[in-house]
Amino acid sequence: MVPKELDIWGIYLPPLPVSAILGTLAMILTAYLLNRYRLSRFFVVPQLVFISVAAIYTCFIGTYLIPSGKKNFPFPYASW
Repeated sequence: MVPKELDIWGIYLPPLPVSAILGTLAMILTAYLLNRYRLSRFFVVPQLVFISVAAIYTCFIGTYLIPSGKKNFPFPYASW
């Protein structure tokens, strides 16, 4: 697997910080909607829900939305 870098205005960035920023922004939007519709009152510790869902969004964005150079995407070990 060859790592890829993202070119943002001439600055090369690894995919993890970019996906972490996008995951945090997605979680801020989700937290806003949960607070807007008063669904966050059902969580015992909303701060832990914020952190855990931000981590889930980060993993999802880093795996599926940011290109990483995988050639056999659904089956990464298909060449066995």
